[in-house]
Amino acid sequence: MIEIKQATKNFAGKAAVKDLDLTVPDGKIFGFLGPNGAGKSTTIKMMTGILPLDAGSISMNGVDISTDPMKAKHQFGYVPDRSDIFLRLKGMEYLNFFGDVFDVPPNVRKEKIEYLTKSFDIYEALNDQIHTYSHGMRQKIVVSGVLLHDPDVWILDEPLTGLDPKSSYTLKEMMREHAAKGKTVFFSTHVLEVVEQLCDEVAIINKGHVQFRGSMKEMKQQFQEDNNLEKLFLELTQNE
Repeated sequence: MIEIKQATKNFAGKAAVKDLDLTVPDGKIFGFLGPNGAGKSTTIKMMTGILPLDAGSISMNGVDISTDPMKAKHQFGYVPDRSDIFLRLKGMEYLNFFGDVFDVPPNVRKEKIEYLTKSFDIYEALNDQIHTYSHGMRQKIVVSGVLLHDPDVWILDEPLTGLDPKSSYTLKEMMREHAAKGKTVFFSTHVLEVVEQLCDEVAIINKGHVQFRGSMKEMKQQFQEDNNLEKLFLELTQNE
């Protein structure tokens, strides 16, 4: 579970996120949407400890990210929206680095690496340096590294970007399986059709405030029953 209470972040005296309250329950795929500059990326960076909060609190499974950051970071896996990191490492070196950071036992690590990289069709490229990978392959190795220690909470920022249809389907199935185990998937994306098909609940943020939070059914009932997510998203954000 993710609990965000009165989270606030200012840049140059201006609030990027203001008094944000949001609870992401276990057993759900939770979609997080917002136009450019809405505060979506700032919120995710506060959730993961990349940015400090100016006020409020954020906890992962009851562990506060500000007061106990190391323990909190063991609760989640984070896929950023950029995959151009550690490019000089070989794929296997990158995955072993994550295994060392999160104390994944060698036997478990070997099994998980094989399962994840074969699922994403990059197993044969693990001895190549990541800078030789295509964008899609880089995204796959990042996702594999994040999921290696089997965190309870997944925080995925545009994770499907650059993935081929087969790998995209594989990751979506993994997300469904993770939520079915009673764990948490927090999923940020600009692909509204994916949200409509995949997410149990959604939140729409704009100008640092949550404009809507609820199920797809509740969103459609609040507006017009025949509206699709794209129309609802535009209706919620166009006048802000």
